[in-house]
Amino acid sequence: MRIHLDKIASVTRNLRLDRMVTLTESIKAEPGAVLAGRILGDKSVYNQLEDVFGRMSMLQNGDLIVGALGHRNALHGYEGVLPSSVKIGDRLNVLNLGGVLGHCVSHNPDVGPPFEIEILGQVLVYPEFQKRQGHPANIQQGALKAGGPLPACPVIFVAGTCMNSGKTAAACALVRRFRAAGLRVGGLKLTGVGLMRDILGMRDYGAEVALDFTDAGVVTTNAENAAAAAKVLFSEAASRGVDVIVAETGDGIMGEYGVQAIFADPELRPLSTAFVLCANDPVGVAGGVKFLNESFGISVDLIAGPATDNRVGVRFVEQVLGLPARNARNDAQGLGDFILDLVESRKAGRA
Repeated sequence: MRIHLDKIASVTRNLRLDRMVTLTESIKAEPGAVLAGRILGDKSVYNQLEDVFGRMSMLQNGDLIVGALGHRNALHGYEGVLPSSVKIGDRLNVLNLGGVLGHCVSHNPDVGPPFEIEILGQVLVYPEFQKRQGHPANIQQGALKAGGPLPACPVIFVAGTCMNSGKTAAACALVRRFRAAGLRVGGLKLTGVGLMRDILGMRDYGAEVALDFTDAGVVTTNAENAAAAAKVLFSEAASRGVDVIVAETGDGIMGEYGVQAIFADPELRPLSTAFVLCANDPVGVAGGVKFLNESFGISVDLIAGPATDNRVGVRFVEQVLGLPARNARNDAQGLGDFILDLVESRKAGRA
């Protein structure tokens, strides 16, 4: 069966698919499997799909799209699981803006129920030139491969207490400041659910290399795959000769996307030159600082996020916890200056 696609979701970008695709009825229900389907119904909220260029477009009833199987555990979005099996005509759900497909089991009221999608088949790819034998498509095909040394350049980790805690704003502020200092910057998104938005933001602010876990062939990170995917991204950034890396972890430090596995990894934890924690409120700041220190021996260097939106939060952080606080929206320059100075002093101390 051949169909012409209306939209190609960004989670499938490793495959560089054409609009015209061939489908097979034999579907492998595994993470990353690329499926085609028909959107059922319309929505007035959370009704867009990110394409392979990062552009958002409206999803409408009857649209033929491709996405990839995966799961999601989003506090402010959908909880969805990977189906145990999939066949033609099954109805799944679109779990995120990047085109991750699965069974939704709960949702946040702010986003409403997810789109349903009627499955039409699994996409076939033809990796062998002039061969007519198709292979079931998976985003692991065309992904970056493991190998190569981890970076020796400074790495700044940006983590948060939960999603929507200001991590990407802080990461972009750092990218911009390092770029203004004449450095070649790598921006990485280490964990989360497939979506290009954050790494595109880092690229907009000056990152010469911008990669996320989907580039490593992962739809949704978890405790089992996050550290391995992170090593692929770090080694790839190092191979491209960047001077500094800003590495954002998606979701929260206590979530289910594998952030803890990264911080516990004996090869990844020592990469940190500086650590920025973003939080929504003072309790999140206090708890996050304590959790990171007690669980992983990580000392937070700077607090950012909504907890620092005005002097009330800044005063708590500085006077009660004795930590510096900078806000990415109100004082992006100050945030960048602080971390740049810290990185330079620590580099000098190691020389």
